[in-house]
Amino acid sequence: MLIHKGGLVKTAGFKQPKYVGDPINAVKIFNEKEADELSVFDIDATANGAEPDFRMIANLAMECRMPLCYGGGVKTAEQAKRIVGLGVEKVAISSAAIASPELIGAAAQEIGGQSVVVVIDAKKDSRTGQYQAWTHNGAQPTGRSVIDVARQAETLGAGEIVINSIDNDGMMKGYDLSLAVEVRKAVRLPVTFLGGAGSLAHMEALVTSCGVVGVAAGSFFVFKGPYKAVLISYPSADRKDQLVRAAASGPALSVAGIT
Repeated sequence: MLIHKGGLVKTAGFKQPKYVGDPINAVKIFNEKEADELSVFDIDATANGAEPDFRMIANLAMECRMPLCYGGGVKTAEQAKRIVGLGVEKVAISSAAIASPELIGAAAQEIGGQSVVVVIDAKKDSRTGQYQAWTHNGAQPTGRSVIDVARQAETLGAGEIVINSIDNDGMMKGYDLSLAVEVRKAVRLPVTFLGGAGSLAHMEALVTSCGVVGVAAGSFFVFKGPYKAVLISYPSADRKDQLVRAAASGPALSVAGIT
């Protein structure tokens, strides 16, 4: 779930946020659909230099009946601790994890490494073919490779990495499998991939290529049909079991030199 000006929005290529509803109502529906985990990213906070909206976070946590991850505007370990105190299981940091890498370790000490998620917004350099990390909603290049940032996050104590494909965001044409495989081979941490899901087949292709990984989506759970009517949905338990079986039969990847 992306939050922009207090509303739930969806983007395409990190641009042109489209309003799709009220965040609290969406949480209620995802509760009924028995979603596995919910991630909420305030896309205004870092871009505007604002701190997290603690009142909004508290309201979301109070309503949410599944593990909740929040990201947006987190710059200090104290903020992360306050967010967890509101009932959030995981705190995501993105821009600050690159600008101030020491925040990763400091946050891990405050709330436990298992609750620290580093989100890396990835974009392919058309000249070199390499994947670069960007910040501030894809507006600022860092000049660093996604692999470098991911490995640093692992070394500094993050408990999970989320790779968000800028190029595939909102396209609903499938994940960037090349990016996914490259990252999955580079780190031992749990990795979740976001950006591009338009069908369960896309999710199956991801877990078949990478094995056991987190499979995240936004537009797929919100839009329905060729005209993208807003209809919040979630796969049934049987369909999710298919993904688990696909992951179990996936490749035995060599991760950081360890099979």
